[in-house]
Amino acid sequence: MNGNLPETMTAIEIATPGGPEALRAARRPVPRPGAGEALVRVAAAGVNRPDVMQRKGSYPPPAGITDIPGLEIAGTVAALGADADGWKVGDTVCALVAGGGYAEYCLAPVPQCLPLPRGLGMTEAAALPETVFTVWDNLFTRGRLAAGESVLVHGGSSGIGTTAIQMARALGARVFATAGSKEKCAACEKLGAERAINYREEDFLEVVRASTGGHGVDVVLDMVGADYFAKNLDVLAPEGRLIEIAVMTGSRTELSLVKLMGKRLTITGSTLRARTVAEKGAIARGVREKVWPLIAAGKVKPLIHATFPLARAGDAHALMESSGHIGKIVLTV
Repeated sequence: MNGNLPETMTAIEIATPGGPEALRAARRPVPRPGAGEALVRVAAAGVNRPDVMQRKGSYPPPAGITDIPGLEIAGTVAALGADADGWKVGDTVCALVAGGGYAEYCLAPVPQCLPLPRGLGMTEAAALPETVFTVWDNLFTRGRLAAGESVLVHGGSSGIGTTAIQMARALGARVFATAGSKEKCAACEKLGAERAINYREEDFLEVVRASTGGHGVDVVLDMVGADYFAKNLDVLAPEGRLIEIAVMTGSRTELSLVKLMGKRLTITGSTLRARTVAEKGAIARGVREKVWPLIAAGKVKPLIHATFPLARAGDAHALMESSGHIGKIVLTV
């Protein structure tokens, strides 16, 4: 434990559920690490859709987790709790956290900490954990995407989407993506999508069927939810897997059991925030073994659209809600 810590820090709190203006800078006590925890002096923190949902009051933190938003950070280890093996004060890390990232200091469970990938700075590293953990666990562990298979990534220009396109392509899959503008589609194709489909002008089902000789894709990674559910089943090939990771257009829909049985489909999905440290630690080990080498080799790279100083977290949220970004938005501390 390092005793040279300040008593208070600047953090962004949610004054009351509402718009981006609900985010305000405040003074908070610097947390002290417990067993198995590292206290990280934050250099940068990624901004994600769940942060926006929390700000609106629809995604509260799990029990026992700080109300300060922020799910991914990069920085320097400032102090360690008991049994925090594998790290020392002064080490640079990036980490997945269940909250607290929008602050000068943040607690991180040690199993969820990773070294910065070779060649990346703090800002780029802060854009990795939430997206890479999500994509690895869902697309490759749950979805079992394999080299030689095909995948359709919805929301291809988002932080999750740009990461999924690169990881799937780097690991030998054929990639299709949807996005909402010509510029976003071009970005998806530059990152490795064989064909990006502007959903405002084209039908992704028709395009994918035409591009695959009517076969469809093996995996769909979906963050749209109810509005796309039926067509996602249609676009899947026999033995296909649909992975749901968000519900932007609603969480309730109808399922054709005949279609499910006839094509022998698998439907799965997950959230990350409320899972145990042990579960997240297992994902971290897979990421370090399988994804970090791809980043070090330049095959996968975080795409940073914009950075904002911590005090302008509200502006970062406004940009995210405008959907005007391609890739990640990061706060710098």
